Amino acid sequence: MLIRPKEGILDPQGKAVERALPALGFEGISHVRVGRMVELEAENGADLERLCEQLLANPLVEDFEVEQMPATSSASPPGVPGSARDGSE
Repeated sequence: MLIRPKEGILDPQGKAVERALPALGFEGISHVRVGRMVELEAENGADLERLCEQLLANPLVEDFEVEQMPATSSASPPGVPGSARDGSE
């Protein structure tokens, strides 16, 4: 689930990131919005939209997307120690 501020809602964290980018050598990046991602496993994904609306997101100021991921093997997710992305295999 991807949760982020709605368009037009003040995003101070996104603005802070956007202001820091040029000092770090990243030019030409704008409209930065910072949100969050929630990963979970559900036996039945039918109620995930309702879960977001009632618990994980504030529908007044946040948009959300529920993305079904394909079934994966028992390997670690990307970025987790032991996964191919972090180079510690």
